[in-house]
Amino acid sequence: MAIFLSLTFIPLQSSAATITDPAALVDPKPAESAEAETLLLRLDEIKATDMSELKASEKKNLRKEVRSINHRLKAISGGVYISAGAAIIILLLLIILL
Repeated sequence: MAIFLSLTFIPLQSSAATITDPAALVDPKPAESAEAETLLLRLDEIKATDMSELKASEKKNLRKEVRSINHRLKAISGGVYISAGAAIIILLLLIILL
């Protein structure tokens, strides 16, 4: 059990040195990347605006737009993410049950 727990605390720098095969990497869909690029450009435009000259309602609308853009970007990226704590709990449950 101590071996399994010690393996969970391996530094991330050790995996950074591995070399990946460029052919094994999957390119995102062109339509999704184009949409993501336009969303990122819009975020840059919003960040570049001078907020001191805007009214409160305009600022509120921009905040809503930024939230919706961030939400759409997360939906485009997809994938399943798991936290480190959840990974440790799953690992412990597997050890106990098996």
